[in-house]
Amino acid sequence: MFGKKEAPVENILILGLGGIGMYLAKRLVHENYAVTVIEPNTDLIRYADGNIDARLISGSAMSISCWKEANAAKMDFLIAVTDNDAVNMLGAIIADRFGIENKIARVRSLDFGKEDSILKGEDLKINLFIHPEELAAQEIARLIKRTAGNEIIDVALGQMQVMATRIGEDSPLANKNLIEIAKTYKEFPLFRVVGIARGIRTIIPGGHDEILPQDQVLIMAATEDLPRLIELTGVKNQRRQRVMILGGGLVGSRVAELLGKTVQVKLIEKDEKRAEELSSLLMDTEVLHGDGSDKDVLEAAGLEHMDTLIAATGENETNIMSCMLVKHMMAGKDGNGQIKDRKTISLVNKEEYVVLATTSGSDIALNKKTLAGDEIFTFIRRSELLSISHMHGFEADVVDLIVVPDSPITRKPLAKLNDLLSKNIIIGGIFRDGKWETAVGSTHIQGGERVIVICNTHYLREVRRIFLL
Repeated sequence: MFGKKEAPVENILILGLGGIGMYLAKRLVHENYAVTVIEPNTDLIRYADGNIDARLISGSAMSISCWKEANAAKMDFLIAVTDNDAVNMLGAIIADRFGIENKIARVRSLDFGKEDSILKGEDLKINLFIHPEELAAQEIARLIKRTAGNEIIDVALGQMQVMATRIGEDSPLANKNLIEIAKTYKEFPLFRVVGIARGIRTIIPGGHDEILPQDQVLIMAATEDLPRLIELTGVKNQRRQRVMILGGGLVGSRVAELLGKTVQVKLIEKDEKRAEELSSLLMDTEVLHGDGSDKDVLEAAGLEHMDTLIAATGENETNIMSCMLVKHMMAGKDGNGQIKDRKTISLVNKEEYVVLATTSGSDIALNKKTLAGDEIFTFIRRSELLSISHMHGFEADVVDLIVVPDSPITRKPLAKLNDLLSKNIIIGGIFRDGKWETAVGSTHIQGGERVIVICNTHYLREVRRIFLL
């Protein structure tokens, strides 16, 4: 096996273990970062002590003695993700005084950090603002505005795209392995199936893996080829113009605000006072008071005429169960005898529920912690990775990176690296001689070349070792 070259360990200080903090601490430790956490809740400290290999300091984020105990002057990054915006912003200022160069802060309010804000990032010493609810709302709005499939993301500076879609019984991809599919669509050189979600498993497939009906698949192709591939593979192309939102919290109301001028939006809010407030704030949205998990309420609100339902209440179980109910209610054919093709999107705050949601009624399940984590990871690794895109409903990430000279992947052609590239990592494309091309067995990747890698989410650390060390 190749000799391993260790990268310098970066030191990260996290303020707060609730929600995002716990998720980030686990992920960063797994990625071999040196993590120190300041957290006042002793129950969270006890839980983390048995589950995370991080240095834990029990105390307030506003206690300078805690910062000194954490050896803050030696930190490379601060991630302030307590539940208090003011504490996070003040934490960034304290970190600046300790000489921490990179400061990340979770701030729910959108009144800070923008170009026209009274207090900008430079005023608060914050390099990256994280707005989890805004990230979720923007992502939902982006998905609604897409015209085909479940999700499409741009990679490689927009020259390639990855589409997530479900395979129907009559799809020409059903019951075929990837070798057969590649031969059928050989006119599209960059076309590849790079991920399969089946039940609660995500498969990073090889040539002999077969696609089955009801699988969700990730298809990668050149941007100019994707519309034609959508047509050939039978993915329905339908603009979704009628949307129902369950829940008028920060995410639901923001989605309505983002979509209201271009899409017909109905929002159902359980709290009467909040519903009245939203009625006056959201001029382009029809706001209804009622329980969106109630079948009669959904029918009275006109669910039959909706194209997409977004479950964005603050309760995981309500969102998952509402999508299951809606899928059942929307089953069958419409008035024209056509099979209904309706979509459901659920907001799931526990990352372990995401796969459950996508296998029980949600076409797409979004998690604010995952979205925030992707944003933070991309910032931390900006010198190594050009981007990380998490594919919703899959335990899979699409990584855009520049290969480091002398890293293990550069030692031999890919066909001779079977012991290095596990079934959890595949190379989607390589930029060479001014264009993107498919990586094959004879491809010998060189340092400095740009590649697109698709991996199981839990194998990002391995990607880093193979391509960047």
